[in-house]
Amino acid sequence: MKIKECVVVVTGASSGIGAATAKVMAKAGGRVALLARRRELLEQVAHDIVSAGGKARGYPVDLADADALAQVAKQISEEMGNPDIVVNNAGSGQWLFVDETSPAQAVQMMALPYFAAFNVTHAFLPAMLKRNSGHLVFISSVASRFVWPGATAYIAARWAIRGFSEALRADLDGTNIGVTLYESGVVTSDYWKHNAGSRERMPKIGKLVPEVTPEQSANAIIASVERNRRHVVVPFMMRLTCWSHALLPWMVQWLMTKTGYRRGS
Repeated sequence: MKIKECVVVVTGASSGIGAATAKVMAKAGGRVALLARRRELLEQVAHDIVSAGGKARGYPVDLADADALAQVAKQISEEMGNPDIVVNNAGSGQWLFVDETSPAQAVQMMALPYFAAFNVTHAFLPAMLKRNSGHLVFISSVASRFVWPGATAYIAARWAIRGFSEALRADLDGTNIGVTLYESGVVTSDYWKHNAGSRERMPKIGKLVPEVTPEQSANAIIASVERNRRHVVVPFMMRLTCWSHALLPWMVQWLMTKTGYRRGS
């Protein structure tokens, strides 16, 4: 799919991968709707895009609130047109053991990313089906492939995103609507700043994989839309790890568990 003149919705667009993806999409000629809760940061990203000659508008919204999102989706369709591309990037969640996680935290970690992605897809998919064209992108983590100690609810939410994207792809079989699942290792975003203590729980073997910048992630995402790719994993070393896991899942999982975080570390 060509990006030029497409209406592109990007969630979690106030920083990190979302902001970088919005800028890359605008640079390619897309008209971008920016969704996130933080109005000031959304306005700054929109300003940066417009200053660079692109087209963007911010729409502050709590993506876990289905009713509020439905209103924003209607507003976007009226002001910018029905989206051609939707990038579901919003996510949150600190890496914690189950006994460290309150029930409210577990619900919030499932709300973002899973329920947010469901709500956004539910809001925009009918217009795509009617038009029989479009592309949906789901941003996740290799945590949906293998697991490690000390991040239980976070990992479970990423498995939900993977399951949703794959089930949705089956739903859309026979249509001209593409579905891409993007997964990566560590991204150098503000996530780590807002979730103190999570980075320290990275399995030691995972530290051998190069980190990815938000800009590298954004370039991989836009390429996946243009080429209608089903699954994207970056960087290459992480892709090799996923291939190894597909061939020898017990070995990769053993390494993740044995080199993972231990209580009291």
